[in-house]
Amino acid sequence: MSDVTTVLLAGVGGQGTILAGDVLAKVAVAAGYDVKLSEVHGMAQRGGSVDTVVRFGSKVFSPVVDPGTVDHLIAFELIEAARKLPFVKPEGRLVVNTRTIQPLPVLIGTLPQPDGIIAALDYERAIFLDAEELACEAGSPRSANIVLMGAASVGLAFDADAWREVIAARVPAKTIDANLRAFELGRSACEGGACAV
Repeated sequence: MSDVTTVLLAGVGGQGTILAGDVLAKVAVAAGYDVKLSEVHGMAQRGGSVDTVVRFGSKVFSPVVDPGTVDHLIAFELIEAARKLPFVKPEGRLVVNTRTIQPLPVLIGTLPQPDGIIAALDYERAIFLDAEELACEAGSPRSANIVLMGAASVGLAFDADAWREVIAARVPAKTIDANLRAFELGRSACEGGACAV
C-alpha cells in the first residue's frame, strides 16, 4: 500500500495556483517527504487552465495523476473544480473557491454558462468558501490562493507553523502579514471540516 498523497490544485492563469503548489511542496519537503511537483499551463496568460500537482510520501516516482487517484482537490474556481472531479478518489477531499471565471466560449456567446456545478460538487461533499472575500478581509485581494492553502491545510498532516514559515519565506516581504492573515482566515473557515460560504 502506497503512502503517497496526491494534491491537485486547479485554476486558471493569474490565480496563483503555481505559488500555492510551491508553498505546499516546500512544506512537504520541510516535513521530510520525497516530493514531486508538476505544472500544466493551458494558455495561462489568457485565462486558460493551470493545474499543479504535488505528490509527497516516503518515495514518489512520478508527478503524474490518473483519474480516481487524487486525495485532495483544491479548486480555485467552480468550473475547474467540475472539470477535475473525475480525478478525485471516492473518499477524496475537495476544497472549492465559489468564484466562477467564465471560459472564452461562454464569454463570446458560443456556449451557455455551465449549469448545476455547485449541486454536483455539493453531492461530492465539497467544502466551499469565498476565497476572494476572505483575502480582502485579510487586506490583500490577491491572496485568495493563500486563503485556499489555509483551508487545505486543515486536511493535510503538516504543522501549522511549518505553513507559516514557508509562506513568510515565499511571498514578497511587504505582503507577509496579509498573506499570513489570509492563511489563518482560510484555516479558520475550515476548522472542524466545514467552511463558511
